[in-house]
Amino acid sequence: QVQLVESGGGLVQAGASLRLSCAASGRSVRSYAMGWFRQAPGKEREFVAVVSWSGTTYYADFVKGRFAISRDNAKNTYLQMNSLKPEDTAVYYCARGGLATLPSAPNEYVYWGQGTQVTVSS
Repeated sequence: QVQLVESGGGLVQAGASLRLSCAASGRSVRSYAMGWFRQAPGKEREFVAVVSWSGTTYYADFVKGRFAISRDNAKNTYLQMNSLKPEDTAVYYCARGGLATLPSAPNEYVYWGQGTQVTVSS
């Protein structure tokens, strides 16, 4: 089993930055992709970014140039979010992938955290 715990969310003004962290425990996540998703009220969960086990990254079009995903050699994955917009308001989830190198669909992920709220005011 893998447990994932997100942190770093909060309430910020438009244009500000936040850094989300995801700490994994239990079985190793080193050989798997780690991704970030978000879900706004009344909307489906959507892909934000993913980092492969080797460090390759892939982003949703709406965050390119503003967000950056990274991971360390231990059990932590990060999402640096810059130039935040009100439409970025959502609960952000980290997840561990399965077999795919750069999974972008929710059903390609095996383990999920509980999420951290990000609220961006205008």
